[in-house]
Amino acid sequence: MDFVRGTSTAALAGAQASAEAPLALFRPAGALTTPLIFASPHSGRLYPGDMMDASVLDAAAIRSSEDVLVDQLVAGAPGHGAALITATYARAYMDVNREPYELDPGMFEDELPAFARGRTARVAAGLGSIARIVAEGQEIYGRKLTFAEAKRRIERVHRPYHAALDKLLREARARFGLAVLIDWHSMPSAAARTLTQSGDFTPAGACDLVLGDRFGASCTPAMIGLVEGELEAMGYRVTRNAPYAGGYTTEFYGRPTAGIHALQIEINRGLYVDEATLEPLEGFGRLKTDLEQVIAALARWASARAEKV
Repeated sequence: MDFVRGTSTAALAGAQASAEAPLALFRPAGALTTPLIFASPHSGRLYPGDMMDASVLDAAAIRSSEDVLVDQLVAGAPGHGAALITATYARAYMDVNREPYELDPGMFEDELPAFARGRTARVAAGLGSIARIVAEGQEIYGRKLTFAEAKRRIERVHRPYHAALDKLLREARARFGLAVLIDWHSMPSAAARTLTQSGDFTPAGACDLVLGDRFGASCTPAMIGLVEGELEAMGYRVTRNAPYAGGYTTEFYGRPTAGIHALQIEINRGLYVDEATLEPLEGFGRLKTDLEQVIAALARWASARAEKV
């Protein structure tokens, strides 16, 4: 199978994945030593040839929706006792942060099954599990897809990714009495200037990170408060739940009453990458170092909380 591979820094060491595997899994040596599970669902850089044959975009344009290098920013997680799971296929091919059959009927030449969810807000925005557009509203495809193509992508990518993530969360909960999931993302710098939770527009660059807990539903207030406090102490400007409150992963897995806490973290790409070339900026190193401190604080918090369960 032919792939378009995005430009990246050196590959993460120790990945349990082949070139065509739907995910890469990084763990501490031996068993988990904290309840922390990190996920990067949108940093995948594989664009299969069958997708590119159907696309009207070139290899550069189609990458504009990637969470560029987010997997590299949090690559140190296993050193703090956390597992890290990353999607290897691009989100434009299959978005694992959506329901599997969250599909736009208008993209397909044949009728979708009744169980497909074609009327969600994400589908309306062109960003279902198989996206219609990439950033800035550029249409991806020059032809209609078939449901058989969608089903192959779901079986190839979405199901194994979530099977692996679910297994990790169950392992952490069985071992520690709780699981703590951090779903890592990046956002275009333009999104940092959209509406805040208060309904006001932020000034340019005012929002560096957005923490999404589904408005308090997906994790304990102590957890989001810890992350917010650590980041603000470093000088970052942080907002909660606007413009991103958490996607499918946060909503589906976040069950604090069942011992599973989920938090989505969105990072302003302008902090660390040239958004035109997708090459890392000088700020990449500083941000990665700062996130290491956040990871360490989360590991201490999660381990202490596990002792009380």
